Amino acid sequence: MKKAVVVNLIALLFLASAAAFAAAGEKTKVEGMIYSRSGETFVVKTAEAEVTCVLTDDTYTKDNVGLFGLEDKKISTAALIPGLKVSVDGVTDDQGRITAKTITVDGDDLESSQMIQAGLHPTAEQVATNVQHIAQNRGGIASNKQNIETNQQNIAANQQKIAANLSSIEEHTARFMALTDFDVKDQATVKFKVGSSKISPKDQAALTALAKNAAGQKGYIVEVIGYADSTGDAAMNTRLSEARAKAVVTHLVQRGGVPIRHIVAPGAMGEYGNAAPNETKAGRAENRRVDVKVLVNKGLAGGN
Repeated sequence: MKKAVVVNLIALLFLASAAAFAAAGEKTKVEGMIYSRSGETFVVKTAEAEVTCVLTDDTYTKDNVGLFGLEDKKISTAALIPGLKVSVDGVTDDQGRITAKTITVDGDDLESSQMIQAGLHPTAEQVATNVQHIAQNRGGIASNKQNIETNQQNIAANQQKIAANLSSIEEHTARFMALTDFDVKDQATVKFKVGSSKISPKDQAALTALAKNAAGQKGYIVEVIGYADSTGDAAMNTRLSEARAKAVVTHLVQRGGVPIRHIVAPGAMGEYGNAAPNETKAGRAENRRVDVKVLVNKGLAGGN
């Protein structure tokens, strides 16, 4: 009798192990919003649960409309920031996590996320445009009374757009507050000449040292944000700050050995977020910069 019980228990354990093994290699899909990110993992929050996903060198990340990406629809895993809606296809591992094979993001949501990470600049530009439209419409009322009703409707429509943009700013800003859950373990500021995105040898050395220090941190991510001074128009400054951020990311990956999956949300702030007054030459020199931070989740940092 005892022998039969033992045999049955062994059989049950074998079946359980086999089931677990099968589940570990099972293809799966999860859709939701990125709740947090740390190192090579991020947590997707769905209506039912929170699922941990793992990034690898083979993970393919794309958006469904091709915004802000590389060739075709591929984008960098740096775009995977808290608050972004994603669909993750992969296989489960023995810890119940999903090893991500393909990550698809919502194109419109990515655009909004990039706007917030870019210092709300596109949204601010849209608000300014709508305000200008209101002024133009009001001028039309004064000059052409026959168009009063039409212009009033346009004013109302533009005011609604302004309200929607302001609401979007508040909503999306709140989504990225998860980044405050990180401790800064190292940081560097890279300075640039006027109109340039070339990194000086001195700053290259500083970035290489930062990358080396980051490699010793558990579950680290690197945040890169570019800035410009107020010389030139806002659109040009946004593009210039983006080029500077990309130059720093390229150095960190190619020269510093930082895996791209450890770099999060390279931002282009343009002339916004200045560190010094733009009225002076010295101040403008301070504002032509890229800020780089090595961040570690406070929960992980507390365990080190």
